[in-house]
Amino acid sequence: MATAPDARQDDRAAPRFPSPLYDLMYGHIHASVLRAVVLHGIPDLLADGPLTAGELAARSGTRVEPLRRVLRLLAARGLFREFPAPPASPESRVSHASPVSHEGDDEQRGESVFGLTESGAALRSDVPGSQRAPVLMFTDEMFHRSAAALPGTLRSGEPGFDAAFGVPFFDYLADAPDKSGLFDAAMTSRPGTSNADIAESCPFPASGTVVDVGGGRGGLLREVLVRFPGLTGVLFDRPGTVAGHLLDDEALTGRWRAEDGDFFTAVPRGGDVYLLKNVLHDWPDEDCVRILGVLRAAVEPGTRLLVVDAVLPEDGSAHPAFAVDIIMLMLVRGRERTAGEFRDLLARSGFRLDHVVPTPSLSSVVVAEAV
Repeated sequence: MATAPDARQDDRAAPRFPSPLYDLMYGHIHASVLRAVVLHGIPDLLADGPLTAGELAARSGTRVEPLRRVLRLLAARGLFREFPAPPASPESRVSHASPVSHEGDDEQRGESVFGLTESGAALRSDVPGSQRAPVLMFTDEMFHRSAAALPGTLRSGEPGFDAAFGVPFFDYLADAPDKSGLFDAAMTSRPGTSNADIAESCPFPASGTVVDVGGGRGGLLREVLVRFPGLTGVLFDRPGTVAGHLLDDEALTGRWRAEDGDFFTAVPRGGDVYLLKNVLHDWPDEDCVRILGVLRAAVEPGTRLLVVDAVLPEDGSAHPAFAVDIIMLMLVRGRERTAGEFRDLLARSGFRLDHVVPTPSLSSVVVAEAV
């Protein structure tokens, strides 16, 4: 009589694909590999098409075999494509040899050719919406040291960044121009915050003045002014940030100005619409009430306020901003919030939440009015 195959044996023989647990355990490896190839400029080297591992190593000053192995992992994650190289003549093999590779690194294994996928192309520095700066920021020591301090955060409630660096996050940026520049560049182009999607979703009037409070380098304000030619704008942020603004566009001439200052102290008066994009999530509730209170003192009743932030689901269902909420826990004392939590903050500060507009991006638009 035939016997059924041993299910346990079949289980052992079957390939096991990464599980959520696997991805979580090895997440820091994927991030480190991604950072390494971006720092060495590998995506930019592939701008004109695929290259062999040897060619990439020669042009980037890296060793062939470690580079091939790193790219193989990223190919498995969908950022690169790997395929066998066509047969090459002895002369071309000599011309492609890497000056820093060891003899036999590639020759004995057979060279692979690597190219960028559509997703991987976003790692290039020369493409619209480049994700190079966000990758370098989110894999920077500022983040991985803060993450390593999370066990202490669970005990104390204090940001891991403070424990790792000895000062609050924004104080650190104020004294570190290179890190501050990276932060500003990453905030301009980080994934999930498409300025085009947000500008299209926001309820702007046909005319008037938009004041972008904590507006960074002005990426969102620029998009708004381009889409709504009847509007003028004011960009308001720290001096070093507004100095690197993105508003020098012939089509916007005469329609904007930049002011620097501290939104805990004062904000520009006279606006018809005020923007707060990715500002409130950086701060705990009491500081948010301070910011909103300063803003309320500068506006007339009926003035519209558009808060652009992730809005978490009230029922706890899955949302990509849960990860951003942990970044807030690691770095600062802020948090992502539900619509109900935004309603409470606004009510304490002299505003009334009217409605929430979802966007195709990670963020929603919380529409409020001064009362």
